[in-house]
Amino acid sequence: MKNIKVIQELHDLGITGYHEVVYNPSYEELFQAETSHMRKGYEKGALTDTGAVAVKTGVFTGRSPKDRYIVKDEITKDTIYWDDKVNFPTTNEIWKNLKLQVLKQLSTSKKLYVVDAFCGTNPDTRLKVRFVMEVAWQAHFVTNMFIRPSIYELENFGEPDFIVMNGSKTTNPNWKEHGLNSENFVVFNLTEKIQIIGGTWYGGEMKKGMFAMMNYYLPLKGMASMHCSANVGEEGDVAVFFGLSGTGKTTLSADPKRYLIGDDEHGWDNNGVFNYEGGCYAKVIDLSEDNEPDIWRAIKRDALLENVVVNEYGEVDYYDHSITENSRVSYPIYHINKIVLPSKAGHAKKIIYLSADAFGVLPPVSILDEDQAQYHFLCGYTSKLAGTERGITEPQPSFSPAFGEAFLTLHPTMYSKTLIGKMKEHGAKAYLVNTGWNGTGKRISLKNTRAIIDAIISGEIDKMETKHIPFLNLTVPVELPNVDKGILDPRDTYKTEEEWEAKAKDLAARYIKNFEQYTNTEEGKKLVYAGPSLENVLA
Repeated sequence: MKNIKVIQELHDLGITGYHEVVYNPSYEELFQAETSHMRKGYEKGALTDTGAVAVKTGVFTGRSPKDRYIVKDEITKDTIYWDDKVNFPTTNEIWKNLKLQVLKQLSTSKKLYVVDAFCGTNPDTRLKVRFVMEVAWQAHFVTNMFIRPSIYELENFGEPDFIVMNGSKTTNPNWKEHGLNSENFVVFNLTEKIQIIGGTWYGGEMKKGMFAMMNYYLPLKGMASMHCSANVGEEGDVAVFFGLSGTGKTTLSADPKRYLIGDDEHGWDNNGVFNYEGGCYAKVIDLSEDNEPDIWRAIKRDALLENVVVNEYGEVDYYDHSITENSRVSYPIYHINKIVLPSKAGHAKKIIYLSADAFGVLPPVSILDEDQAQYHFLCGYTSKLAGTERGITEPQPSFSPAFGEAFLTLHPTMYSKTLIGKMKEHGAKAYLVNTGWNGTGKRISLKNTRAIIDAIISGEIDKMETKHIPFLNLTVPVELPNVDKGILDPRDTYKTEEEWEAKAKDLAARYIKNFEQYTNTEEGKKLVYAGPSLENVLA
């Protein structure tokens, strides 16, 4: 009966024709479909010796941000932050044309997968999302990544709050006439509450698309919407980890001593921190059991590997970078042993900004005061790592407001306002952690970073003697338990202090130039003094 209702709703949406509709398929149904000998090309998955299925996402092994558009209309014209860098406008006319192409593509399919799921743990703020696609592993991906309703919740799901139609097999032949970036497209219409996808098979466009929508709706209600992972200790102490892809959000929050809330996207309301998702999406490049045992053990039946090299025996070579630097795995959150269900906890006390510094000059950890917490959140300095976006082949220094610029739909100060407000209300303290490089030319070891995080969580870091790092204007501990000596002051990792100083001044100048965009208000001008300086200012 439910299938008949869903078929009628698809017809009402404009998806016509005669096809089998698989509604909220089980993992077993998805496994049989994506490994079937009937599948060809990018639709076919390979069974690995872990029990997980591995698929390839074609030329798109990361998001395609230049192909992402939002329809500019009465609802969005004064609310979306039209920066012509992240949020590109398009018209209702072009939307109708692209939507028609996706509808035609889905209408010709012999089989469609429809997945109804929740984005957000809290019933009063979550989105009810319907995903429609013709590729089995894409249905597997969203089943992993979003919150699966119970049978009762499915029976009473009602009308979706948002619909995602994935027409990855279609492209737009009229893209030049439409003034678009390419034949591929990811477009949102907030009046119709629909996302359409064409040309890219990458599953992350669905995941991040809904994150962008939560980033639109929640801050307008006064809630913090955060690109972060989160975990909680035995005493109910919550820590959140902000950071772009590749900075360690998933790795560092999967802590055997603590309970995982989620690995990527969260809200913070009057009750505490809550997860948007029902799964995790981890990078697996150079993955080893010794370095990341929780993620290693999560790769089993029902997990979905993307763009990894698999040999004829089903063995995965995580050290083979030939497909992409952005090889990943999605898995249900319960593949991690120590989790919180439902995925929410109390108010955060520790706020950790993760930066993978390609310049190699940031300290491994810095203790931030209130103004610095706001300054560095608005800056969101890191390095885009290879493979996370189309065209990124080597680390590139980047400033990403709120550590998630690519997913912001409102002005960055909206996210700063809501986060800092919550931090002040609940006495949370912020730290800047560099998971990138230093003067040795090597990446700071995971062992040292984990020991730093332990010191932050325990409060040990706040008891230590500190020193001031010039130019960067940061305060660092002189020593920390179980952290290698000689790395906490980045100057000590260079052959000469002058070499570090030259790089530090370069980075400081980039910070200063980037922050100019926020100095058109008195509040922004006051924060300038919390950031780096080209003068050797004493603490």
